[in-house]
Amino acid sequence: MRNFYPLAVEDEKEFKAQLLELSKFISPFCSLESNNYPNYPYAHFGSMIAIGSIEEFNPRPNLLDEWGNFQRKAKDWIFGYFSYDIKNQIEPSLSSNNIDELEFPDCHFFVPKYLISFFNGSVSIGVRNQDDLVQFESLLKKIKQVKKEEKRSASFNMKSRISKADYIKKVEGLKDHILNGDIYEINYCMELFAKGVDINPIPVYEQLCEISKAPFSVFYNNNEHFLSCSSPERFLKRDNNKLISQPIKGTIKRGINTTEDILLKNKLSNDEKEKTENVMIVDLVRNDLAKISKKNTVKVEELCNIYTFETVHQMISTITSEIEKDIPIESIFKATFPMGSMTGAPKLNAMKFSELYEISKRGLYSGTVGYITPQGNFDFNVVIRSILYNQKKGYLSIQVGSAITFNSNPESEYAECLLKAKGLLKALEVEIE
Repeated sequence: MRNFYPLAVEDEKEFKAQLLELSKFISPFCSLESNNYPNYPYAHFGSMIAIGSIEEFNPRPNLLDEWGNFQRKAKDWIFGYFSYDIKNQIEPSLSSNNIDELEFPDCHFFVPKYLISFFNGSVSIGVRNQDDLVQFESLLKKIKQVKKEEKRSASFNMKSRISKADYIKKVEGLKDHILNGDIYEINYCMELFAKGVDINPIPVYEQLCEISKAPFSVFYNNNEHFLSCSSPERFLKRDNNKLISQPIKGTIKRGINTTEDILLKNKLSNDEKEKTENVMIVDLVRNDLAKISKKNTVKVEELCNIYTFETVHQMISTITSEIEKDIPIESIFKATFPMGSMTGAPKLNAMKFSELYEISKRGLYSGTVGYITPQGNFDFNVVIRSILYNQKKGYLSIQVGSAITFNSNPESEYAECLLKAKGLLKALEVEIE
């Protein structure tokens, strides 16, 4: 059994910064940060930091079923991720053979040794025994004595796997498939990358949080595979017998002043193309949830609402359903993963064409990171707006994408991808070559 004890913390922000420093010495490490984003439906998880592991789950055959067994056996808090490419186990006709220089494992989950929670101004630590509590206090003393490493100045720029001209040709090709009825909408992604990179990922993540203040931000270290994520999007949440999914489709930049900001927000709200994209994915999510939900319980609670973030406005919908209390977690993920906002419609065909037209393997990008409670509830994000870094190889990657429909303008889609990369490049203090 894990027991929680209150922690006396004078400065919550400084304490979180100290805990992040532990990720240099302890792996696995996962920080889930809501950045106190206001008024996001069902977003009341505060912030949590999971440090060290009692038990871990890594890739293996029959992955999802064994993952479900791992969750039921642990009966404890679990943190971790699935990469986009576990789709290949859910649907055997799929494969992922594109370039993969990041070399992240397809999944990783762990039962943390130390779990620090931040809720409504109070801080607590969850441990399984008193000895762990004593060890944690020793860790904190150690980290306070270590001089915090400053952010290193970037000495590199990012390269794109695809030229603008080739990107436009590929989008035109996808539009031909849409015209032929093979697909109706597809999320098409491109990679920016750099090699031989030596960065300190901690201040990069801290800078990213300052820039974006996204409600589903993550800092993750698994054996020097780092994720710095500023995601605004929830994939799926379970709250007892209720499932909540909140796909994002529709993006526009923030204005330089209040007047322009309101005009841009209204422009997105009234954009028929963006609304059509969003509604298509809402229908896909409704179909996915219906597979494992009680009859006639799938509901669209909000459709195409506009939410404002630090760098962009986003169009978000909320779909909910009711499930039987004894449905296993792996059945829920088999029915719903990958998320519709990162695939397209019809889902299977969209995933096949993504593999054909994209150059880089998505890996953890378009995947999901989150937590599971001892009771089997969970909350998982969509891994977008992210910097992925293989520290051992010195390989850095940013992927961005947009939804392609028949009405898509390739130039505009390319510009949307660069807009989504803007905050990430700013956090790194780099540009695209």
